[in-house]
Amino acid sequence: MRLIIVLLALWLTACSTSGLEQRPGYVVDTRHPAQGAQPRIKMVVIHYTAEDFPQSLTTLTGNQVSAHYLIPAKPPQHAGQPVVWQLVPEAALAWHAGPSFWRGASRINDTSVGIELVNAGYRRNAQGQRIFAPFSASQIAALQPLLRDIVHRYGIAPQNIVGHSDVAPQRKQDPGPLFPWALLAQQGIGAWPDAARVRFWLDGRDPQASVPVEEVLNALADYGYAVNQQMTPEQQQKVIAAFQMHFRPSDYRGLPDAETLAIAKALVGQYGSGD
Repeated sequence: MRLIIVLLALWLTACSTSGLEQRPGYVVDTRHPAQGAQPRIKMVVIHYTAEDFPQSLTTLTGNQVSAHYLIPAKPPQHAGQPVVWQLVPEAALAWHAGPSFWRGASRINDTSVGIELVNAGYRRNAQGQRIFAPFSASQIAALQPLLRDIVHRYGIAPQNIVGHSDVAPQRKQDPGPLFPWALLAQQGIGAWPDAARVRFWLDGRDPQASVPVEEVLNALADYGYAVNQQMTPEQQQKVIAAFQMHFRPSDYRGLPDAETLAIAKALVGQYGSGD
C-alpha cells in the first residue's frame, strides 16, 4: 500500500512538471496554450457611489448591482498602506456598467473591472445647478496603485480607462467633473490630450467659438462614444457634456465649441479611432 501511495505521489509530481494537471476525476494537459487567447478584462470603469460607505457596501453586496472594488472616502491603513474592498473577483463579471457602449463594444460589464469610489455625487443649489462633491486626496492615493496594478496585469490601453458617464452618457454623470483624470494621466494612468495637438487643431480660434454640433459628434464617435443620427438635441448635449466632464471639466455645459472639437481630434490622433 505504501508503495502505491509513493508511486501515485511521483506520478502527480511528474504531471505537474510535465504540463499535466490532476483535477478531481480527470487530468488536464496544459502544454499547448492557444496563441489567440486574450484577457477578458480590457477596460476599467470608474464610478462614484452617491452614498456613504455603509450604504455603498450594502448596495454593492446585494443582488441588484455590484462592483469589483470599493474605496472609502478616507481609506483605513494597514501596515502603512491603504485598504480597498474587493467585492467581486476580477475573473467574475460584476453588474456595474449597465447598458453601455465604448469604442465599438457593448456589454461593458463583460470586459471590464468596475471601481466604485464612495462619494456623495452632486446636489442642486438654489439655481438648480449641480454642485459635485470633491474626492479626498487619500482616496485618490488608494486608487492609483490599484489602477496601476490592474493596468499592468491586463495590459489595458489608456483610452480604456473611463468613467461611467463615458460609457453611458445618457444615464450617468459619474465620476463627475471633479475626478482628477489629468492627475492620473500625469502618473501614466489613462488618456489625456496633448496640449500641442490641441493647439494645432484649435488653429487660432477662440476656444469658446461655436462649431457645428455634427463636427463635434463625429469626433466623439471617432474616439469611441455612443453617437447616432437619431439622437435628440438633449441627447447630443449629454454626450458632449460627458466628454467635457472627462477632458475639459472647466466647462461641461455640453455646448459644441472649438476647444471641445480640438480636444477630441487630438485624442483620436493620440489613441486612434474607436471603430
